[in-house]
Amino acid sequence: SYGKMWGTPGAAVRSIRPYQSSEQYLYAMKEDLAEWLKELYDLDIEVGTFVEVLETGAVLCSHANNVTHVAGEFARAFPGVACHLRLPAAGVACNLTAQPGTFQARDNVSNFIQWCRKEMDIKDVLMFETEDLVLRKNEKNFVLCLLELARRAARFGMRAPTLVQMEEEIEEELRQELDLLPADTPLPQPPRKPRDLHNLDQMVQHLVSRCTCPIQFPMIKISEGKYRVGDSDTLIFVRILREHVMVRVGGGWDTLEHYLDKHDPCRCTS
Repeated sequence: SYGKMWGTPGAAVRSIRPYQSSEQYLYAMKEDLAEWLKELYDLDIEVGTFVEVLETGAVLCSHANNVTHVAGEFARAFPGVACHLRLPAAGVACNLTAQPGTFQARDNVSNFIQWCRKEMDIKDVLMFETEDLVLRKNEKNFVLCLLELARRAARFGMRAPTLVQMEEEIEEELRQELDLLPADTPLPQPPRKPRDLHNLDQMVQHLVSRCTCPIQFPMIKISEGKYRVGDSDTLIFVRILREHVMVRVGGGWDTLEHYLDKHDPCRCTS
């Protein structure tokens, strides 16, 4: 059926894209986590080799031990704040020479999973199973778990991926709007790079313009990176992550393209 696809309009465009919109947000998250791990540990890792580099569990266990180490430093520096946070106390046993697919690799990954549950209190809904990574059964669960771990470790001073930094900025914006007091943890925040939002609106309008409804699906800019969507009063936050336009939804992220595929009437194919 692949040959036939070339006959359909837009097929050439579609085939160049390495993923469907439903997989795009996963690709964007993997890209972000890969860049973050690369910077953090000087690793040779990118979105294409993401699973290969991590599947032996060696990097994951080393990361877990580093997170525990950072937590210890934090507890010594800010005992007042630390007593209100749940900090990891124990590290994890690790076989650094484990080969992919072996018992040792499974053991590493399994140790990492137990550590996430016990020391970081990550809930089951955001956890993955050994086979999800070792046999690549469910990359999504694995990626969501790593992101959640990064989110929690950022609370006690670990450097965070861009997505987590953007989440914090959005939380801050919401707090200011509601006139709430700043978050109760007075952490020394690393200086934030101001986000480049000036061509964000163009990117948003470009994606919205693909709508073919008689009356275009509306996305109205309220302020930089914030839009009112559809006929509802729903407000969404939008950010650029490399070449992806990301939307903050619930506790997670989606790409704007996939979000529109689900909400714009002409794109919600049954």
